[in-house]
Amino acid sequence: MTGLIGRKLGMTRVFDAEGTHVPVTVIEAGPCPVVQVGQSQVQLGFGAKKPKRTAKALAGHVKKAGLETAPRVLQSFPVAPSTGEPPKAGETVTKGRGFQGVVHRHHFGGGPETHGNTRHRKPGSIAPGTDPSRIIKGKRMPGHMGARNFTELGLRVVKVDAERNLLFLGGSVPGPMNGLLTVRKQGGPSRHD
Repeated sequence: MTGLIGRKLGMTRVFDAEGTHVPVTVIEAGPCPVVQVGQSQVQLGFGAKKPKRTAKALAGHVKKAGLETAPRVLQSFPVAPSTGEPPKAGETVTKGRGFQGVVHRHHFGGGPETHGNTRHRKPGSIAPGTDPSRIIKGKRMPGHMGARNFTELGLRVVKVDAERNLLFLGGSVPGPMNGLLTVRKQGGPSRHD
């Protein structure tokens, strides 16, 4: 298997053999019950849904696997030959912020805060007048913020606590506390190697 589903618990530090401290992100990686096994993929679950919030099709699907409650998250991972190497990359989703203006989304300075001004948090001029007479692609505008997938490469597994299902990854992982994430084996080189 090439990955696990987990939950970000926060950050702390651990000390290595030389006594230097290493900042780590603590991830609760499991338990991840196997829901379905295919020819090239394994479907894993994480967490538990309330029975009244579980669709009948999903309840039947997990009942075939011998589970009593449906997992909160289902994800498929390709089956790869085991190399004995620990996972190295964390994939997570940032916290959704909804529709935000340019001051919050892009850190614009805003307009004057004086009396009579109505443009305190507005973007200002957004396009040239005559040429090209349109808004250039990529212009920073108000819009949906957050809830984007990010993958952090080159993270090293510093410590594994198998009894409590905890992984300690060196460095920081983007995303909120208690946010769901995926820990996968890294396929190629990263910017840290």
